[in-house]
Amino acid sequence: MRDGIHPEYNTVQVACACGNKFETRSTKTDLQVDVCAACHPFYTGKQRMMDTQGRVDRFRRRYAGATPPAAASK
Repeated sequence: MRDGIHPEYNTVQVACACGNKFETRSTKTDLQVDVCAACHPFYTGKQRMMDTQGRVDRFRRRYAGATPPAAASK
C-alpha cells in the first residue's frame, strides 16, 4: 500500500438511541445510531413501534378526529 493515501482506521465507540454502547472499527471518530442489534425487532423477536422524532404521535394527533369517508351508495 502507498503511504499517505489511506484514511485512519480506528476503534470507535458506537452509541445507540436505546442506550446500548459497543465498540467497532471505522474511519469516523464518533458514531450515533438509531437502532442496534439490542433493540431491533428482527433480532429481539419483539414487535414494537419505532418512533423517530415523535412522528407516530404527530400522525395520531393529526388524524385522531378524522372520520372515514362515506361509502358510495349504489
